[in-house]
Amino acid sequence: MKYRTLGRTGIRVSAYCLGAMMFGRMGNSDHNESIRIIHKAVDAGINFIDTADAYSLGESEEIVGKALKGRRDNIVLASKAHLPMSDDPNHRGNSRRWIISEVENSLRRLQADHLDLYQIHRPDPTTDIEETLSALSDLIHSGKVRAIGTSSFPASDIVEAQWVAERRGLERFRTEQPAYSIINRSIEREVLPVCQRYGMGTLVWSPLGQGLLTGRFRKGKQYDSHRYGLMPHHFDVERKLDVVEQLIPLAETAGLPMTHLAMAFAIAHPGVTSAIMGPRTMEQFDDLLAGADVTLDDEILDRIDEVAPPGTDAGPNEVTYAPPPVTTVSLRRRPVAERSAA
Repeated sequence: MKYRTLGRTGIRVSAYCLGAMMFGRMGNSDHNESIRIIHKAVDAGINFIDTADAYSLGESEEIVGKALKGRRDNIVLASKAHLPMSDDPNHRGNSRRWIISEVENSLRRLQADHLDLYQIHRPDPTTDIEETLSALSDLIHSGKVRAIGTSSFPASDIVEAQWVAERRGLERFRTEQPAYSIINRSIEREVLPVCQRYGMGTLVWSPLGQGLLTGRFRKGKQYDSHRYGLMPHHFDVERKLDVVEQLIPLAETAGLPMTHLAMAFAIAHPGVTSAIMGPRTMEQFDDLLAGADVTLDDEILDRIDEVAPPGTDAGPNEVTYAPPPVTTVSLRRRPVAERSAA
């Protein structure tokens, strides 16, 4: 297994990170199989596990906690907070009130006394970033958290957080967790360069393009509509499948399964520290693990660039963060009266 330093934290992590989103009712409700996957990953040299409070509403953390009994000291353990955990309006977001409360809940579920990396799952425009960083700094000083990070933050938000941390003498974000794959490369434009500038580690999620880069879904053939419930725009899926159709013969020529090509691509970028694999079953994990030592040469990477140009998306990743000016009509349109007066 290859190991890399997580930004400038000095923490060494495996180039493949085991993502636990599919452990629990969201994916695999068989706790025993999920635990076996975790144990196999650890035995194979994967020392980086990423989960979140919202994954199956805490069930994923509980599974990881059970699996790591007696193994915790050898694992770099990461979790997140932000997404709703109940109908209570204060059981979500990036406020000090919620962060201080929820880290205790995560530690209890994980049966741990600290997190190596605690991440803010999404930006929260309603909360001052100084409020969030202040709470996270206190967690670091108390020993409950070793390092802090973000997930799906725009480059501008990452820069603002770095500036605020410096001006206010607060702990700064050390990592970012963005979506990244052959069909979603837009973070190459700003997010990855900004992370490199500030010495931040990056652990990228969805390197298989929400399953499209497994090669199981082909253009013109029926695919599981439930699996793509997060991708309602059929045209966007078809555009991505156009790319997939060109990648399949490339992978065949290279003698690689599509999954190995996709994962190896994700860790080839110098700004990427680790790629998150999120298996639901042991079969899926075995397939991904078999490609852990695959390295793509320049010829293959050049061909990928021709099929999926650097810095571009074949279509939006529907579950990434969209800032309010994109999602809220009133923030991108002047009032009718004001438009008419002009």
